[in-house]
Amino acid sequence: MNDLKTTIAHVSEDKRIHLLEDHLNNTANLAAEFASEFGATEWGRLCGLWHDLGKYSEPFQKMIKVACGMADDSSDVLYKVNHSTAGALWAIEKLGPAGRIFSYPIAGHHAGLADWTADETGKAALSIRLKETNLLELIKKTNIPPYILEKSLPKEKPPKGADPAFWIRMLFSCLVDADFLDTESFFEKDKSLLRSNYLDMKELLQIFSNFMNEKTRQAKDTPVNRLRTIILKQCIEKASDKPDAYTLTVPTGGGKTLSSMAFALHHAIIHKKRRIIYVIPYVSIIEQTADQFRKIFGDNVIEHHANLEYDEEEEKETTTKMRLACENWDAPIIVTTAVQFFESLFASRTSRSRKLHNIANTIVVLDEVQLLPPEFLNPILHVLEELRRHYGVTLLLSTATQPALLPQPSFAFKGLPDTQEIMAEPDRLHKDFKRVRVDLLRPLDETVEWEVLSKWLREHPSVLCIVNRRDDCRKLWQLMPEGTFHLSALMCGAHRSDTLAEIKQRLQDGQPTRVISTQLVEAGVDLDFPVVYRALCGLDSVAQAAGRCNREGLLKEGHVFVFRPPTEPPIGHLRQAAGIGKRLLERECCDLIAPDQFTKFFQELYWLQGERLDHYGILKDLTDGELRFSFRTAARKFKIIDDTKQSSVVVAYRNGQNLIDELEKRQPDRYLMRKLQRYIVNLPRYLHDKLFTDGAIRLIHPGIYIQGHSAMYDENTGFCADRSAVYAPDDLIV
Repeated sequence: MNDLKTTIAHVSEDKRIHLLEDHLNNTANLAAEFASEFGATEWGRLCGLWHDLGKYSEPFQKMIKVACGMADDSSDVLYKVNHSTAGALWAIEKLGPAGRIFSYPIAGHHAGLADWTADETGKAALSIRLKETNLLELIKKTNIPPYILEKSLPKEKPPKGADPAFWIRMLFSCLVDADFLDTESFFEKDKSLLRSNYLDMKELLQIFSNFMNEKTRQAKDTPVNRLRTIILKQCIEKASDKPDAYTLTVPTGGGKTLSSMAFALHHAIIHKKRRIIYVIPYVSIIEQTADQFRKIFGDNVIEHHANLEYDEEEEKETTTKMRLACENWDAPIIVTTAVQFFESLFASRTSRSRKLHNIANTIVVLDEVQLLPPEFLNPILHVLEELRRHYGVTLLLSTATQPALLPQPSFAFKGLPDTQEIMAEPDRLHKDFKRVRVDLLRPLDETVEWEVLSKWLREHPSVLCIVNRRDDCRKLWQLMPEGTFHLSALMCGAHRSDTLAEIKQRLQDGQPTRVISTQLVEAGVDLDFPVVYRALCGLDSVAQAAGRCNREGLLKEGHVFVFRPPTEPPIGHLRQAAGIGKRLLERECCDLIAPDQFTKFFQELYWLQGERLDHYGILKDLTDGELRFSFRTAARKFKIIDDTKQSSVVVAYRNGQNLIDELEKRQPDRYLMRKLQRYIVNLPRYLHDKLFTDGAIRLIHPGIYIQGHSAMYDENTGFCADRSAVYAPDDLIV
């Protein structure tokens, strides 16, 4: 029998003992606090109390005491003891079928949420782990305080109609974050003290109001700025309405970012919401938005995405605090990507799931919501509806081109019902904001060759042309005069940022500026051209392209030309969107990008997708009347960016060369990897494999590839795969 005063959960390097009973109670209290946000206090408490029951077992205690030098006899010690399954078994033993709800988070609090049955990767299924009944017998033979073991099913019930798989996932989040935080508090007390200590919402609103008053005072009295003031006022007025799902339909250039923040701050104070989460589709936008918010709110803003790079010259405490907040989103304002947000909501790994409970009772702003990926649309809308109905989340769907997300019984589209529009008259607002005319360059049955197009583009001192494909972008750019800018995803993030900054500065200075770009400039990038050309695409993309034309309304009218290029968009929903766009653009209509056009466009697009709106059957993996869910399988399927179809290469753009030199000398750590994200280019897997075989890219560490020679990265166009056999003179020097 174990002595409870020496029953160990953890031992520090300096031999301090973290008593197991203390760890279970601390974790239980934290998990209960976290779960209280969605009415599951006692469920969270039980998860915490039972998660480490297996550590009471004699084999585990002997193992940890030998490992830390507190016992000498190691003759029969098992150096790997399964302590997670015991609590899961006890939950089912004590609570019957309902215990299965606890078994998922408890058994998975280290390895992650498992599938009930074995998945194709061969990893252990929960149903198989629960057959290890010998672990249950070890618990029964162990001296465990009755107040820990003898618990009944909590009286709290999940809300009627709530998704049990998502309920389990939220309980899992509460448990793993509580477990981590209590363990961190024992091992690294100083680090745990850096968490939290942020300003409250009232203080943030005062800072924001002061900023907006000064901004308004300095703004010129223009028609666009007067409209922005009206939009801001309506957002503030609507903030007092009840928590729900809202749409914010504002033309590009209407100040959606700051107006949506005004709504969120006022709404948070009135309805006692804990934080504001901005979900943004592209990294190129998130950096711009996060910078804007940091200038207003300082380090109360946490930016969380794969390309995050901390400044090594920052104070260590501030940097560490930001890193810690990224782990579980314990900050008042979070700016993150759609990839990070939605993949976390379907994740099975502990590290990605810790933050989920901190989404409860918040305001989630979905910026450029029309860019939600169609193949994942049904799972995304399902989880958004769960958050709204059962977890106290207010949703704000912000864009100039609202997708048709209301239910459509005609093709069994559940959508997102009962959304409320914030703008009093979005159609009138669109007309008041109208700053451009959209015309067809030629009838859309006729293609425009690149050589012809380049001649037309040369006639404009400043012009933006947006095409559908990377290779189209480069081909057209090569036909343009020297000094024309190129923008595509074949340029690493740092390169794109530098180029965009130069373009913006030239436009502000009134210098002639020609740009050939892919669609990466269409959302959230503040460019203002007098003329924009757009290759045939979906109607939403045409409108977003128009948002880069006469953005500030300084011209009487900007001009957008739509043309059919010699190449088709990529196969899939982009090509379908272009086909629908063609039909709508060819109709006789006085305003080709009026709001009612988008409703028609998205309804037809989603109808064409049909069952492919849940292309990988993710909702089926998470639906079962007997709680037999496939969490790990669903997480593996839900990859907005499919890393099985593409691979990355680190390029030698400016500081990228220094990072490559550093990689040559040592193993990469977590923070070096984050820096590298700004200097990578993603390539199709087939092309990546070919370049590796040809020696054009090199494997330097497991999973990390670098460009093979300097000629492969061009200061204008980025990564050039066709230069794999071309070497610069310096590369030939041995």
